[in-house]
Amino acid sequence: MRTHHPQERRRSGSRSAAGFTLIELLIVMVILGLLAALVAPKMFQKVGSSKIKAAKAQVALLGTALDTFRLDVGRYPTSDEGLDALQTNPGLDTWDGPYLPKAVPKDPWGRDYVYRCPGEHGDYDLYSLGADGQEGGEGENADIVSWE
Repeated sequence: MRTHHPQERRRSGSRSAAGFTLIELLIVMVILGLLAALVAPKMFQKVGSSKIKAAKAQVALLGTALDTFRLDVGRYPTSDEGLDALQTNPGLDTWDGPYLPKAVPKDPWGRDYVYRCPGEHGDYDLYSLGADGQEGGEGENADIVSWE
């Protein structure tokens, strides 16, 4: 009669105690890699479109502040005064700011908004150069402008 020792049963028994084989681990890693390759571009695309939406919202907010400045002062800030005139009085008696709750924001890509007054497209031009920091472009690289 043969007696089974607990150690023998463990060796020949359940597979979960033995762990995963190298092939099983490689298959899992390949599956995770494929999932990451399919999902990551979609996630980065969402980040890009979020930055575009944030830039449009900031341009609209700055436009409202510029309009309020104009109502108080009678004109928009000059190009030399720039957007800082929304936060700090450039020496005008009728200035009743600050017109923004915080400092003038950078665009979502970390650059200053471009402001020109008088503008080529209206009383003023206010825009972000987009992700590439260059004029023009398409998609995430497109300029976000106040006149459209």
